[in-house]
Amino acid sequence: MLVLPFTKKSSRDIFKRALETLNSGGIIAYPTESFYALGVLAADETAVKKLFELKKRPVGKPLPVIVGDMDTLRSVVENVPVNAENLIRKFWPGPLTMIFKAKDNVPFLLTGGSGKVAVRIPGESVALHLTSALKLPVTSTSANPSGELPAEDTGAVVKYFGEKIDLIIDGGKAPGGKPSTIVDVTVVPPVVLREGRIAL
Repeated sequence: MLVLPFTKKSSRDIFKRALETLNSGGIIAYPTESFYALGVLAADETAVKKLFELKKRPVGKPLPVIVGDMDTLRSVVENVPVNAENLIRKFWPGPLTMIFKAKDNVPFLLTGGSGKVAVRIPGESVALHLTSALKLPVTSTSANPSGELPAEDTGAVVKYFGEKIDLIIDGGKAPGGKPSTIVDVTVVPPVVLREGRIAL
């Protein structure tokens, strides 16, 4: 396991190492605007399966994804409805996760077999800079075994998973607090599935 302290000066080298790790099917941990998250390439079915096994996450429970821009969003979603465009303009980057119809290339496990994918452009955080630099969709599931408390720092990630994580981007203690709000934009009107940091 490699732990890399994050600074703006070192970010380019860190993101290069992260991309190498992800491209080789590895798992990374990084801070978001709330807690630490675990990332694999969203299109890598083998890595997604490994992540499910690591978290002991029930099959059928989808994994959320982060992207850094609209082009990357369109690489995983079938379309961006008008009601979603309005929410994007108002709340992205930020802690609003939206459920879209997934493209056929999105792994079955990632969608939980629903044909839908949960995506957000994260708020100001290492997560935002990471996915903006990579220009690839990356999973963003909380860094904890299913049913455990989410990790607020690198120490908690190591305690939970040890050497099973290939790379940790250490951004210090995460802010904590409420998770992102989740809204399904595949229906009209959109339906809030989880109340979080953003009130709709």
